[in-house]
Amino acid sequence: MRGMTLPAWNTDDYNSPQATTYLRQIAATGARWVAFTPTWYQDRVGDPEMHTTDETAADDSLRNIIRLAHDAGLKTMVKPHVDLTKGGDRARIKPKDPDAWFAAYERFITHYAQLAADTGAEQLAVGTELAGTSQDGPHWSKVIAAVRARYKGPLTYAANYDEYQRIPFWNDLDVIGIDAYWPLADQATTDPAQLRRAWQPIADQLAAFSGRLQRKILFTEAGYVSQRGTTTAPYSWTVSKTEDDAEQAAAYEALLDTFDSKPWWAGVCWWMWDDWPDSGETAKNLAYTPHGKPAEQVLRKWWAPGT
Repeated sequence: MRGMTLPAWNTDDYNSPQATTYLRQIAATGARWVAFTPTWYQDRVGDPEMHTTDETAADDSLRNIIRLAHDAGLKTMVKPHVDLTKGGDRARIKPKDPDAWFAAYERFITHYAQLAADTGAEQLAVGTELAGTSQDGPHWSKVIAAVRARYKGPLTYAANYDEYQRIPFWNDLDVIGIDAYWPLADQATTDPAQLRRAWQPIADQLAAFSGRLQRKILFTEAGYVSQRGTTTAPYSWTVSKTEDDAEQAAAYEALLDTFDSKPWWAGVCWWMWDDWPDSGETAKNLAYTPHGKPAEQVLRKWWAPGT
C-alpha cells in the first residue's frame, strides 16, 4: 500500500469543495491508496457506548469521498475511529460493562462494514488503537465475524506500536496493522542513516512476528510533524514550537528505505494530508502534512519517479 490518510473532523468535510483537489494532490505523490476516518465519540473511558457528534463525517459525505477517490484512480481504506469527546488517548477506553460496549461497537463497525461494501472500498480496519479492549479476544472475534458477514474485502486492525504483540485475534484478520510511531532518536536528528539504524532492530522484530503469524504487516499509520525533535516522539502533535521540515523528510526517507524492499511488509498509509480549510489546530508548517514540504519530494522520489 502506497497510502495517505485524509481524516475528517467535521460532518461535511468529505463533501468539501476541497476534496477533489486533495485527492488529486495525493495521487500526484504516487500514492495509490487513501484512508478515511469517520469518528464516533465517548464522553468517558468507561461508558457503555459511542455516539456521533458534529465532528463525525456524515455517511453521504463518506460515500462521496470514496466515489471521488475511485474517480481519481485511488483505492480506499475505511478506518473508523472511536475517540473521547474531551480529547485524550483512545487507548484509555476501558468499558465498565464490556458486553454492552462490544454490542454497541459491533453496531458501529458493522455500519461502516456495510457502507464499505456498498461503495466498493478496497479495505476495512475493524478498529484503531483500542488497547484498553483489544486483549479481549472472544469479544473481538465475534465483532470480526459480524463484519465479515457484511464485507468481503480484506480486514485489518490498526494496533498502536506498543500494542500489536498483545493482540489475540490477528488470525481472524487478513493483515496485521500497526500505527508505527516508534521513537527513533533521543534528540533531534536530520540524519536518515541514524534513523535507519534505529529502525533495524524494530524491523527484525516485525519480520519474526510476521513469520510466526503468517500475515503481512501494514503500517496503518506512520507520520512525523515538521517540528524539531519529531523523531523522538512521532506520536506527538506538539514536540516543539520549532519548525523542522528537514527532520520530517529524513524520517520519511528512513522509513521507506528500511521497509520498502521487505517481502513481509504490506506498505504504509501516512498520517496525514492537509487539514480542511479552517479546521486545523496545528499550523500547516508544524503539522503532520508533508504537502509542500521536502517530505512530499521524498514520497515522489519513492513512489512517482520522474515527476
